[in-house]
Amino acid sequence: MPSYQQFNLPDAGEGLTEAEIAAWHVAVGDTVTVNQTIVEVETAKSLVDLPSPYSGVVVDLLVSEGETVEVGVPIIVVDTDPQGAGAPYVRGGAAESASGPASAADAGAGAAVAAGANADSGVAAGSGGDAGGAVLVGYGTAEAPSRRRARFTSAEGDPAVGAPSAADGTAAVTAGSAAGASPAGVHTGQGAAVASPAGSTGTTAGPGAVGLGTAGPGATLAASTGAIPTSPQPTLHRALAKPPVRKLARDLGVDLESVQPTGPGGIVTREDVLAYSAQAEPRGLATYPGDDQPWLASGTVSADGRQTRVPVKSVRKRTAEAMVASAFTAPHVTVFHTVDVTRTMKLVARLREEREFADVRVTPLLITAKALLLAVRRHPEINASWDEAAQEIVYKHYVNLGIAAATPRGLVVPNIKDAHRMGLHELAEGIAGLTSTARAGKTSPTDMSDGTITITNVGVFGIDTGTPILNPGEAAILAFGAIRQQPWVHKGKIKPRYVTQLALSFDHRLVDGELGSRVLADVAAVLGDPAQGLVWG
Repeated sequence: MPSYQQFNLPDAGEGLTEAEIAAWHVAVGDTVTVNQTIVEVETAKSLVDLPSPYSGVVVDLLVSEGETVEVGVPIIVVDTDPQGAGAPYVRGGAAESASGPASAADAGAGAAVAAGANADSGVAAGSGGDAGGAVLVGYGTAEAPSRRRARFTSAEGDPAVGAPSAADGTAAVTAGSAAGASPAGVHTGQGAAVASPAGSTGTTAGPGAVGLGTAGPGATLAASTGAIPTSPQPTLHRALAKPPVRKLARDLGVDLESVQPTGPGGIVTREDVLAYSAQAEPRGLATYPGDDQPWLASGTVSADGRQTRVPVKSVRKRTAEAMVASAFTAPHVTVFHTVDVTRTMKLVARLREEREFADVRVTPLLITAKALLLAVRRHPEINASWDEAAQEIVYKHYVNLGIAAATPRGLVVPNIKDAHRMGLHELAEGIAGLTSTARAGKTSPTDMSDGTITITNVGVFGIDTGTPILNPGEAAILAFGAIRQQPWVHKGKIKPRYVTQLALSFDHRLVDGELGSRVLADVAAVLGDPAQGLVWG
């Protein structure tokens, strides 16, 4: 018989408690296999692709795109034995008749009837309210309520008919995918909700269809999760579009439900979204013609058009929480150093010509990262963290080098694991892979966990220096400023030289001024004369 398994939203890492459904890669009726990517979720740190723990047929998507759900909440139901005979799937569980046993017609068809305001609890039929069978870490079996109402749509795409009051002698029924329809109002569609007149009998056709039983005058049919609603329940039609098209719509601030589809089968195409976006009127003063302002897409414009309010979530929310915690927990001290990096620039130019470095990008940031690693090696006390609960200083015997990266979703700080073990070429590969992954929004929580020290390259924005805020759990962060050609006294003469500014912020609870200054001086010494790295390396 059919075996309906729920897939609960897992903890993607770092103890995150919620995530937003960014894009579904499957639809109801699709066949999935174990480890096939079924959904993309956006956490406070990154976009994460979630694989399916089951093989089978998708029978229900319990959460729609754009909604935020807590870890442990069911998001999808999969039938792992679609060829088995038995009760078809009904959201909310198997239904029972309040007036007595089910009729023979119901029993023969394996009928299941569901209705009610509480029928959106997302529990699979026959599951006993348990999400058992989860096989991936963090999926758990604890129940948690979904944050959405049931969405049922007819095969024609029209909103499903809501259930009338039981006092009118009618019964509310929900139907799954049906291949045929009877005169009694049985409807061939996916997730459709129909009303059967009192005393009439519906039949089902096709796999996964919901059998409709006989309801006498005044009879009440209810799902195990709640009573029949006494008023019609409006439902939403979900636009059909592929994940890349949905992402394009989000980037352009286009509501897919408002776009007229022209693709086969009523699918919204990329051209449909672009055409709709070109015709859309600017939203008051919040959006200016010719300007690309995707950060306003999820906001709400005030009545006079002078303000846009955007909810704080995902990366921006996490960054705000981390910076507030860091700024008001660790006493920050910042020291500065201006250094002639002309020799470093010559080294960068020479390495770019070397055959061994032809497959990687060589930049001054690479030499700066190596210089910081050498400084940490000479002063390992800087590579530590403060454990407030245990009142201990934790010294790390490894270096996970964080590189702050600006992305369309906000600032993220992934780190290169065990960077202290890497040579210059391997370090270049690590930096390139880390930054490209971050800008693509694919950085995993693991990549951003357990950092020990960080570099923020503000120079790429033309900024000379700053006072960077510590990444939580670290004792120091180095700001690398813009490199400019300036007049400089070199060997007793004023010459044009490449000059930059460095700034090192550190946690004064465990790093005193002497240690912080020595670390920064060592970084500057290597940038001033890269050959010094051979002596210390």
